Amino acid sequence: MSYEATSQQRNSSKTIMKIKPWGFIKRLYPDFVWEIEDRNGIFLTFDDGPTPGVTEWILATLRRYDAKATFFVLGKNAEQYPDLYQRILDEGHKIGNHTYSHQKGWGMSLERYIEDVDLAAGLLQTELFRPPYARVTPSQMRAVGQRYKIIMWNILSRDYSPTVSPTECAKGVLKHIAPGAIIAFHDSDKSFRNMSYALPRVLERAKELGLKCKIIEL
Repeated sequence: MSYEATSQQRNSSKTIMKIKPWGFIKRLYPDFVWEIEDRNGIFLTFDDGPTPGVTEWILATLRRYDAKATFFVLGKNAEQYPDLYQRILDEGHKIGNHTYSHQKGWGMSLERYIEDVDLAAGLLQTELFRPPYARVTPSQMRAVGQRYKIIMWNILSRDYSPTVSPTECAKGVLKHIAPGAIIAFHDSDKSFRNMSYALPRVLERAKELGLKCKIIEL
């Protein structure tokens, strides 16, 4: 499963289809959490960390706005940077499992994929999971779904893309922000240029709309 557009889809719908998940995907996986019913909140999420320099910046920015977020952490990064991982928790944010080594499920056996998830689980105490790249097989998700709530998104910032400018990244998120939105950012070096431009603007817009940035609790 992937949310990257085909060439035909890219030609017919350049931006919105990349930011918002397609309806048929949501219907195929109705047990996944795509958004949360909440009239006065939104849910910021950050994948792939912790990353030295980037995570500290995110935490400082969230603190300025009294905002909380959910970090979908790689087990190998939590293992490599335990103090930074602990700092996320100490500042009142939520942790989710993002596998140990950022594996794509496609092309991997069920056993190998679950082994990688379990390796991260030994380091991360959480009931939340998000698959890297959203590329997983149905059997992998059935197995993971027995133990985790699978958290997706309904706004993808595309902060990781070198073809998306900081302005485009921010505009794409701001256009769709609404109560209950789950917004996907990334806690990584390659995403920092776009994420660091977009995040303060998203936080400002949330403040203007009276929306509180909350951790995911299900």
